[in-house]
Amino acid sequence: MAPITLYFLQASRSIRIAWLLEELKIPYETKFYWRENNKAPPTFKTESGSPLGKAPVIRDGDNIVYESGAIVEYLASKYDPDHRIIPANDDPKYPDVLQWIHAAEGQILLHALSITYATWMSPPAVKESGGFDKLLENLSINVVRDFDWLEGELGKNSGDFLVGNTVTGADIMTAFSARFVLTRELGTKGKTWSNVNKWLKKCESTKTYQDAVKKTGHSLDNGGNKPQ
Repeated sequence: MAPITLYFLQASRSIRIAWLLEELKIPYETKFYWRENNKAPPTFKTESGSPLGKAPVIRDGDNIVYESGAIVEYLASKYDPDHRIIPANDDPKYPDVLQWIHAAEGQILLHALSITYATWMSPPAVKESGGFDKLLENLSINVVRDFDWLEGELGKNSGDFLVGNTVTGADIMTAFSARFVLTRELGTKGKTWSNVNKWLKKCESTKTYQDAVKKTGHSLDNGGNKPQ
C-alpha cells in the first residue's frame, strides 16, 4: 500500500490528522507548507488538489479528502477495524464521540473564529468606537459557554480522555480547537478551566501526539509564518 500523503499547513488543523495517522499506525508522507502572511501559500492549493486551498488535505491512492472532520471519519472507517477512534454505532460511546467530532468545528471554533474575523475585517473607525469592544464582549459569550460545557463534561468523565480512557476522534478533533482558542485568547482572556487544561496536557503528552509534532514540526507560534 502506498503511503498516504498529508498536506500539512503550519499552525493549522493539520495536526489533528497527523495525530490520527500516528494513532492508527498508518504510514504517511508529509508535504509541509509555511504560511505566507498568515495564509496558505498558492502552492498548497495547486499541489494538494483542494479546490479551496484549505488545510488539511490527504491523498489516499486516487482519493483526495479535505475537511478535518471528514478525514477523521474517512480514515477511521477505512483503517480502524477495531473502532478505537470512532466506536461502532451500537456502542454506547458512539453518540458522544460523534458529537464532539462535529462540535469541535460547529461550536467551539465557529464561535471563537467570529472574534478573529471581526477583528480582521472591521475598519479602523469601527475598532476605535466603543461599540467594537462591546461587539467582542458579546461574541465572547458563546466561547465561554462552549468552554464551560467542555469543562463540565470532562468533570463527569472518570477516564483520562474526553470519552473514556483512550484517545478517540473526540480528542483528536476537540483538542486542537481548545488549544487554538486558548493560545489566541479568543474570548477566553482572564478565564481558566482546570479540567480542560489537565485534559489538553494529557492529550499532548501522548506518544502519538508527540510523534506527530516531531514529524510535522507543528507549532502555533508566529502565526505559522516562516521565521525570518
